[in-house]
Amino acid sequence: MKRIKVGDLMTDEVVSVVPVTSFKEVAKLLAQHNISGLPVLDDEDRVVGVVSESDLLNRQAAKHLMTGDVPDTATGTAVSSGAEFTAAEVMSTPAVTVHADETAPDAARLMMRSGVERLPVVDDEDRLVGIVTRRDLLRLFLRPDAEIRRRLIEDVLMGTMGLRADVVTVHVVDGVVTLEGQLESQNQIAILTCLAEQLDGVVAVVSHVSAPVEGPVPSSSQWTTHRLSAEP
Repeated sequence: MKRIKVGDLMTDEVVSVVPVTSFKEVAKLLAQHNISGLPVLDDEDRVVGVVSESDLLNRQAAKHLMTGDVPDTATGTAVSSGAEFTAAEVMSTPAVTVHADETAPDAARLMMRSGVERLPVVDDEDRLVGIVTRRDLLRLFLRPDAEIRRRLIEDVLMGTMGLRADVVTVHVVDGVVTLEGQLESQNQIAILTCLAEQLDGVVAVVSHVSAPVEGPVPSSSQWTTHRLSAEP
């Protein structure tokens, strides 16, 4: 079953800087492009770090503490006589990066673990090829219900499980999938539900699919219905 990859969501036009880019120029680029961070590249376009708004603010605050800078009462900005920092001095390193062929859910988990809002996308030699943001990943959960239903029928039921399209009725409302029908075994129910939950854009799965009770039972015609996941 096809999974959405980072390469499907990333932006390939990336604003970046080099290690010698000045503090002021980094701040200017962040403001101009309304972004929260920039990858820092070496001469071969390899990502050597990431400089974010937080990095700039933290370094500026530390600088004021060390030099005793005070705000200018007229402008509200700090007055400093010290040398200006460069991207290399401010950036976070090593950079947290991701490859284009990694899945979108894996990228989302990496963002959460690392506490970052964007990930530079690199090739096998760590050269920058794009960038993916939390907003990009959130697009997965804005998939139209009709598209989710189509993929569930074509990719999961027919493609992966080899079943007829009409063996299970599929309803999708606001990303919540409801399954109704009968399968040959409870194992198939578990597989179908698991695959449906992994489908990009699915919020939850409610299964009303029936299958013969496994093990010794009074009658082979006895069926049971399992709710394998509850509504959120």
